[in-house]
Amino acid sequence: MDFAFSFEKSTLAKDIWFDETKMTVLLEDGRELSVPIEWFPRLRDATPKQRNNWRFIGKGEGIHWEDIDEDISIEGLLK
Repeated sequence: MDFAFSFEKSTLAKDIWFDETKMTVLLEDGRELSVPIEWFPRLRDATPKQRNNWRFIGKGEGIHWEDIDEDISIEGLLK
């Protein structure tokens, strides 16, 4: 018996968090995407307080950091 599983992949973020070297983004479909903070000099040079002062853009299509004038699109991270 063959079973085919199909699910819709989402490019919308649900949450983000940081450790010393990376930013992890939780997508609505359950995937977690981790990227080096080094890829984003403004995030790399920001204080932990500045990194954690973010908000979603477009219901999770992107992330904005007011304090450091940084915007990152989720779709761009997936490419």
